[in-house]
Amino acid sequence: MESAEIRRRWLRFFEERGHTVVPSASLIADDPTLLLINAGMAPFKPYFLGEVKPPYIRATSVQKCVRTPDIEEVGKTTRHGTFFQMCGNFSFGDYFKEGAAKLAWELLTSPQDKGGYGLDPERLWVTVYKEDDEAERIWRDVVGVPPERIQRLGKKDNYWSMGVPGPCGPCSEINYDRGPEFGPEGGPAVNDERYVEIWNLVFMQYERGPGTGKEDFEILGDLPNKNIDTGLGLERLAMILQGVHNMYEIDTSRAVIDKATELTGRAYGAAEDSDVSLRVVSDHIRASVMLIGDGVAPGNEGRGYVLRRIMRRAIRNMRLLGATGPVVGELVDTVIATMGEQYPELITDRRRIETVALAEEAAFLKTLRSGTAILDDAVTETKAAGATVLAGDKAFLLHDTWGFPIDLTLEMAAEQGLTVDEAGFRRLMTEQRERAKADARAKKTGHADLGAYRAIVDSSGTTDFTGYTGYESEATIVGLLVGGVSAPAATEGDEVEVVLDRTPFYAEGGGQIGDSGRIRLDSGAVVLVRDVQKPVPGVHVHKGVVQVGEITVGAPVWASIDVDRRRAIARAHSATHLTHQALRDALGPTAAQAGSENQPGRFRFDFGSPSAVPQTVMTDVEQKINEVLARDLDVSAEVMGLEQAKKQGAIAEFGEKYGDRVRVVTIGDFSKELCGGTHVHNTAQLGLVKLLGESSIGSGVRRIEALVGVDAYSFLAKEHTVVAQLQELLKGRSEELPEKISGMLARLKDAEKEIEKFRAEKVLQAAAGLAQSAQDVRGTALVTAQVPDGTGADDLRKLVLDVRGRLTQGSGTDRPVVVALFSVAGGRPLTVIATNEAARAHGLKAGDLVRVAAKTLGGGGGGKPDVAQGGGQNPAAVGEAVAAVERLVGEAA
Repeated sequence: MESAEIRRRWLRFFEERGHTVVPSASLIADDPTLLLINAGMAPFKPYFLGEVKPPYIRATSVQKCVRTPDIEEVGKTTRHGTFFQMCGNFSFGDYFKEGAAKLAWELLTSPQDKGGYGLDPERLWVTVYKEDDEAERIWRDVVGVPPERIQRLGKKDNYWSMGVPGPCGPCSEINYDRGPEFGPEGGPAVNDERYVEIWNLVFMQYERGPGTGKEDFEILGDLPNKNIDTGLGLERLAMILQGVHNMYEIDTSRAVIDKATELTGRAYGAAEDSDVSLRVVSDHIRASVMLIGDGVAPGNEGRGYVLRRIMRRAIRNMRLLGATGPVVGELVDTVIATMGEQYPELITDRRRIETVALAEEAAFLKTLRSGTAILDDAVTETKAAGATVLAGDKAFLLHDTWGFPIDLTLEMAAEQGLTVDEAGFRRLMTEQRERAKADARAKKTGHADLGAYRAIVDSSGTTDFTGYTGYESEATIVGLLVGGVSAPAATEGDEVEVVLDRTPFYAEGGGQIGDSGRIRLDSGAVVLVRDVQKPVPGVHVHKGVVQVGEITVGAPVWASIDVDRRRAIARAHSATHLTHQALRDALGPTAAQAGSENQPGRFRFDFGSPSAVPQTVMTDVEQKINEVLARDLDVSAEVMGLEQAKKQGAIAEFGEKYGDRVRVVTIGDFSKELCGGTHVHNTAQLGLVKLLGESSIGSGVRRIEALVGVDAYSFLAKEHTVVAQLQELLKGRSEELPEKISGMLARLKDAEKEIEKFRAEKVLQAAAGLAQSAQDVRGTALVTAQVPDGTGADDLRKLVLDVRGRLTQGSGTDRPVVVALFSVAGGRPLTVIATNEAARAHGLKAGDLVRVAAKTLGGGGGGKPDVAQGGGQNPAAVGEAVAAVERLVGEAA
């Protein structure tokens, strides 16, 4: 039975029994506690917790899942995989233990011609939680499982939770006996290779608290309802129904293995090490395709790193199997062909998936070529010293300079019989991160100890930000730092950091730079505020200088921002949101924000993309943004619960820390994002947005630079002036300029080629005369000369080789020939020296001669024994250099 049919039967069976069929959720989890969806019940978690009322009381799904804690075991066992499909049926306060057990047994044991999976009930074993008498009774007395095939296990095996605070409860597992060839008798309590778990029925009735591992957590209390969450591993059932020995050999995985064997020539089943590599490739490529399909892009953090890691493990295992060139494209096509029936979106999104995968492969192959050589040298050096541990600084160098992930270094070192000083590597990584954090803190805190800011919070509370609704406000100075130290007062000329109890000044954050302005006292004192930062949560620190008078802690003040500057920044920030949405509309969800900076009249926006964005797409994005401006859309902000914001479709960046309450900025019907920044009230206030272009700032990350409002207008006005000048010069309309300029450049290029040809011919005309001027130095034909000034290195090299060829052909191959010519180009002396084979046999090597000549010229040089080049700083020394070459030739001859 094919995997697609297993999936169809599952959904049909439960739909016929009153369950709502729910499509698989994206692997990108909405839950902030999850990196990726790792269980079939994850999308239903709010229903189990009672946070949201479920729209149905029974549901069923086949959920895509990814787990990576046991990634090193992939390919080595029969059941470890990163990507898998979890078939689930769920009850939200409806049926409980008895209903779940009866449904599971019916589907597994019903004949295939009756819509079931047709498993032999005599080969099914059941485990229950050791304290769950009710579950054992149901299996024995209601379902009819013989008591000897029911086993009780502890919390580690038969108590389920997601590994984080949330729903939990005892569970009951159904296991399939694969037969004596897979291990001893005794049931799943004795051997889980022979008795493979295929279905886990979780009786979800409690809420667990924090803790680590599967056993060290407390039960916080009962859930609002008793629920059922079950999970059947589609791949494991396919392994049984298709009669194969492990999940890598089922139809959807074996197709990838077969393609990998075709690409590498390594047969599956021939050797254990190559079999492991083939299984790793099959599993990881499937997982990669599914992750990319759901919008994950390779990166160095979070889920992006999960994708990058498994892709690179797959690529490297293909290299170990013998692949020498790019292979990912064909492997990806195979996965889409086998999984496309179950997930049609893979077929419709094929082009984007392939683009992302191929870009990551190209980047990694480059890394692999450069880094492997460095690692090999480090391994050789370590072994030569008699050590068995690769130094942490070597691993750090590979990571920091060559982009080698530490897990790859660990694997490759282990293959060479070495371990890695991980502690040393982690220490250096921590030091690097701390340096980066210190640099960031320096901007936020200057030289101040964070304790000084925390003391202000403890004594006066956090700063009340009033800047969303006003540009100025009354306030009181509650903290003052001079030179990074708390002070009661500051006087004219002092650089200060001022903390107010309330402020209209926006503190830098979310890509928006801080406000500037003035703080005034009744006494006439004035503080010029240049920047505002939040070194600790909730505290706005106004950094500036006391312009006039004296300021003191406790003094009432009037705080006012530079309104024109704030408005210009707000226009840029709103334009950033529009750009983000327009890019996502054009490129898909992978064009997610990766950073931004909003300044007066301009912004930059970083986003994920595996390759450069075509100019036509950039033009369409820019046009769409400006069309939105013309629609006169209102911009509003609303504070709401995080879950409510997500339900409304607000874009939230993974990795950002959000509280229970978030601020959602909405631009008409076009854009909705979580954002704490300031914005315009209407898109018409932006006036104009001009995208200046996009460029790469790292692997998989692109940057757009743009102008907004008056700055965009000024830029276009300057461009218009330039175009008008070109029209006047070229006597053509603006639309004709590209063709006219292209034609001029083509003619110029042709002319340059003709000039180059003429100049080369002129230089080579001297070859005959130079060959005739050869001196006989004790049997060696030697030509030394200074050619006309301005002769460049390339022409000088051609001339030397031409002269050497004439002398060698004219005098036979036995006569040594040395040609040393000199020139002065751009005020710097050059030399090129060539020797023939006979000269080299007499010890006259071009590289040796050039080093002496170049040293005389006040520089250096080198090259191969047959031809070498050098230069220097002293044109007046050319004669001495000629003499030095003649002397060396005479001594050797």
